[in-house]
Amino acid sequence: MICLGIESTAHTFGIGIVDDKLPKEKKIIANVKDSVTTKTGGIIPAKAADHHVDVCDAVLRNALAKANLKLEDVDVIAYSQSPGIGHCLRIGAMFARIISLKYNKPLVGVNHCIAHLEIGRLVTEAKDPVLLYLSGANTQVIAYEGKKYRIFGETLDIGIGNFIDTFARELGLGFPGGPMVEKLAKAEVENNPKENKTPHYIELPYCVKGMDVNFGGILTNLKHKIKKMNEAREKAHHTPFTHETLCYSAQETVFAMMVEVAERALAHCDKKELLLGGGVACNKRLQEMCDKMCKARGAKMFVPANEFLIDNAAMIAWLGLLQYKAGDKLKIEDAGIKPYLRTDDIEVTWR
Repeated sequence: MICLGIESTAHTFGIGIVDDKLPKEKKIIANVKDSVTTKTGGIIPAKAADHHVDVCDAVLRNALAKANLKLEDVDVIAYSQSPGIGHCLRIGAMFARIISLKYNKPLVGVNHCIAHLEIGRLVTEAKDPVLLYLSGANTQVIAYEGKKYRIFGETLDIGIGNFIDTFARELGLGFPGGPMVEKLAKAEVENNPKENKTPHYIELPYCVKGMDVNFGGILTNLKHKIKKMNEAREKAHHTPFTHETLCYSAQETVFAMMVEVAERALAHCDKKELLLGGGVACNKRLQEMCDKMCKARGAKMFVPANEFLIDNAAMIAWLGLLQYKAGDKLKIEDAGIKPYLRTDDIEVTWR
């Protein structure tokens, strides 16, 4: 059975195609995307939606060509129904309905957060992991229990990805900000080796409450430091703050917070596997910190390839296929969007 998935929750429009008849390592036969990027500023929902309209046909053609298929060959159409930016979700849902109607294909709506977990289980050896899910708007610690993916910890305000992107925007960097922040943080370490006594960590608020976290206070603190840095530079005064030190300090602080709550969730759920998901999980420093924690407690860490960590449509296609085979199917008139649906609102029928 072949499923075509459509991803459009935020800045990425993607088409993924999976074939469950193929071996595990070959099930994903196409995973094509086109994403909004900027040199300055962040994502504007209406413009992101316009971008999706502009590229959807080309992305579909490229995915079908890569899979060497026609739409007639596809058995099921899946799309990201929740959660996400409404402007963007609507484009994917509309595109899915058009294909479903024109080619008389069944339609499935899937949850973007759960798709991150299920693609991770497909492309790694993880069986029953705790998912540390770190993306733009979502920061959650998730594990399967009682026919649902339960949220054992989450952000109380903004997502870690939005925190990093906003911080990067304050520094005058582009969107997405994560790669540039990681690059500057790495430069700080390389420029200040351990034998050098010059400190490069600047203390920031550390905001963990049980298994929950919040980033608003850290962001406000960083904004004040950026303002002081800019004022000092204008007056040619010395400042302990640089782009590199602030990026390094921000990363070390928020990643330590996430490792702490992930370890607490492993202990609470009595699980031995940690799976990383979401675009922020591409960060090598975060992976290093999680790996050290897992080794210290005798757990295994699993990290999918970057193309499956960032927003992608292969995960939408794979979860759509799982749901369809479990009996899930939408009528066209019910194939809308649910921007605020939570991970733990979904009953898991395929496990």
